[in-house]
Amino acid sequence: MSNEPILKIRDLQYTYSSGDHQALKGINLDVMPGERICIVGNNGAGKSTFFLNVNGVLHPDAGEIYFKGEKITDKKESLNELRRGVGIVFQDADNQIIASTVMGEVSFGPINLDLPDDEVERRVDEALAEMNLSEFKHRAPHYCSGGEKKRITIADIIAMHSEVIIFDEPTAALDPLNAKMLEEALERLAAQDKTLLISTHDMDFAYRWAQKLVVFSDGQIIATGSPVEVLKNSEVCEQANLRKPMLMRVYEDMVKHGVAPDDGAYPQDVEAFDAWLDKIKAS
Repeated sequence: MSNEPILKIRDLQYTYSSGDHQALKGINLDVMPGERICIVGNNGAGKSTFFLNVNGVLHPDAGEIYFKGEKITDKKESLNELRRGVGIVFQDADNQIIASTVMGEVSFGPINLDLPDDEVERRVDEALAEMNLSEFKHRAPHYCSGGEKKRITIADIIAMHSEVIIFDEPTAALDPLNAKMLEEALERLAAQDKTLLISTHDMDFAYRWAQKLVVFSDGQIIATGSPVEVLKNSEVCEQANLRKPMLMRVYEDMVKHGVAPDDGAYPQDVEAFDAWLDKIKAS
């Protein structure tokens, strides 16, 4: 894995056309290849605006974006390179789906890359299989459920072979079954060394899944680090209105009441928590 950032953001600034709200106020961030990052913060903190700038949908007022060491400019070729490499899955799948069949939807991106027909077909079949959608190939997307539509939009990006995939609130409005299927898909993408950036209000998910948390507040990044080190900072949590994850609260309460040793373990998923309890009982 490279020691150089796949995405480097420097002093990124953006103000919407109304001119009365600066959405991004000098964002600096390095994203390493293969990282699993959760972007957290209040609604209106700048998370979605940041994503749209990083993907090239919006153009920053100031600042620099580097993708794989190359500075992104306003030239069409440069922006196309960014959009090929950085895919985005929007929060509302209906805003992303445009084709009349699932196959047509997932093939749209590869076709626009001018790939040969057999390569387009191979990528579509691969992406549909990855998202457990092969049987939906000829179905109209708008007759699919919300969870199925979400999986279709993820298949869109998989078929593009994007190295960086951005998810804007991917678990919003998903039932538990589809949320579980989504998390399993994220695990498979991470195993393929994809770089994943996810905005979420689900702090339990962020705590167990992310390698790094990035906290936005009022258009600025106010904290970056591992989930444990960020969420142990009460000032950051208060400023960004972050709720501590359940496992973190249980661990800290057990330590506070003398039920468990203050060993700094901070288990981040149920399996790790069970293993920690077994270790305590055996000691």
